[in-house]
Amino acid sequence: MKRALVLRHVDHEGIAGYREPIEAAGYVIDRVAAHHAGCAALDTLSPDLLVVMGGPMGVYDTHRFPWLSDEIEVLRRRLAADRPTLGVCLGSQLIAAALGADVRKGPEREIGFAPVALTDAGKAGPLRHLDGVDLLHWHGDTFDVPDGAELLATTTPYAQAFSRGRNLLALQFHAEMGEDERFEHWLANDGADIAEVGSTPDALRAAHDRFGPPAVVAGRAMIGEWLAGLGG
Repeated sequence: MKRALVLRHVDHEGIAGYREPIEAAGYVIDRVAAHHAGCAALDTLSPDLLVVMGGPMGVYDTHRFPWLSDEIEVLRRRLAADRPTLGVCLGSQLIAAALGADVRKGPEREIGFAPVALTDAGKAGPLRHLDGVDLLHWHGDTFDVPDGAELLATTTPYAQAFSRGRNLLALQFHAEMGEDERFEHWLANDGADIAEVGSTPDALRAAHDRFGPPAVVAGRAMIGEWLAGLGG
């Protein structure tokens, strides 16, 4: 049986809708709270799949969250070994940092549902399932695409996804959040950010009800196809 290790940074940002395709691909899922696990000693090489989830902190917040530096270092070792790795939101930013790319605050927050624009590379791979689908965005940071990686999707003004070979996929957006009750925690915990973008919890809840389920269907198809193409 294959093993997938999920690194979480807050309890309400788990793999949600991605659990189904990961389990369907034959993985048993373990979960670790990265900020409580002693990241420096964490074994990120042996799991067959590593999934790095989101969180409200930024990669540059190492003065507030010193364990972020350790997490970037263990990610660097896994990526150097080309072991299958999936990053979501903060996870994608940590991967970018581990590959030597700049991660920084973006020009504006993106919170709400909107489609991404796929590059030719994005249309040719698993992200093709997302074409024209409204996806959840919930972030204020951005990254440069690392050297050797391929840009797969964008919004204005953000890079939204990149890959490197068959074994690395980094996603800024949340195609996993469409049928999960933990979305209510997002609404409750991020009121100031929601107001900053001119939205309300009720508006986001209504959008989630409308766009979330088809986004999860597309996200599951994307992850299933990516997993099927892993190089081991």
